Amino acid sequence: MIYNQEEFDIRLEWGEKGVEELAPISDVIIIVDVLSFSTCVDIATKNGAIIFPYSWKDDSAIEYAKNLNAELANFKRKYIDGFSLSPTSLLNIQPKTKLVLPSPNGSTLSLSTGSTPTLCGCLTNAKAVATLAKKYGNKISIIAAGEQWTDKSLRVAFEDLVGAGAIISHLTGKLSPESKTGLTTFENSKTTLLEDIKKCSSGKELIDRGFEKDVLLACDLNSSNNVPVLTDNYYKGQKVLEN
Repeated sequence: MIYNQEEFDIRLEWGEKGVEELAPISDVIIIVDVLSFSTCVDIATKNGAIIFPYSWKDDSAIEYAKNLNAELANFKRKYIDGFSLSPTSLLNIQPKTKLVLPSPNGSTLSLSTGSTPTLCGCLTNAKAVATLAKKYGNKISIIAAGEQWTDKSLRVAFEDLVGAGAIISHLTGKLSPESKTGLTTFENSKTTLLEDIKKCSSGKELIDRGFEKDVLLACDLNSSNNVPVLTDNYYKGQKVLEN
C-alpha cells in the first residue's frame, strides 16, 4: 500500500517491481524504454508490423519465433542485415511482418503487466499514447524501464525519466511526487532534449558504439500518431492522432 501511489491518478515507477506494485490498481500501464525498445516498437507498428516482446536472447527465442512463424530480431544491435533493437533497422519493416523482439528491459516489463491494458510509449509518440491512455480511465501508471548494470541491477536512466515526463505533460489528474519529478525533468529539458539525451549515459554509450542515428530517431518528439497496444502478448499499432 505504501509504494503503489494509489492515492494519485498519475503514477510513475521503475522496473519489474514497479509493474508489480502498480498494475493491479491501474486502468492502464504505459511501458517506457526510450533507448530503444519503445522507439523500435512504435516505428515497427506504425509501419503495420506486429511485435512480439520476448525477454531472453537465447535459443528459447529462436524456438518462440519458430512456433509463431515469425522473424526473430538479431540479438545484437545493428543497422543492416535484418532487424534488431536499433530503431534504424526497422524504418522499412513491411506491414504484417511478425517480429519477435528480445529485450531484457522493455519486453520483460511488457510481459509482466498481466490483465492490465498495456501501451508502449516513448518520446516519438508521447502525446498520442497519453491521448489513448485517458480512454482507459483516470488511473494511469507509467513504468520507466531503466537500464541494467553489469550485475543486472536496475540503473535509473535519464532518457526513460524524460520520456515518462513527456507523456505526463499530456495527462490530467492528481500527480504523484514521482510523476511530478518526471514532468519537471521533461520541462527542464524540452528545449535541449536531443543535446541532453546525447550527453546522458545511455546516449553516450550508443553514440560511442556508432548508433547516433538511433538517438536522433528516439528524440523526434511527438512525430508519431501511433500507439502500440499489447494484446495476447503482441503489440499492434493504433492510430490515435491526425498528423
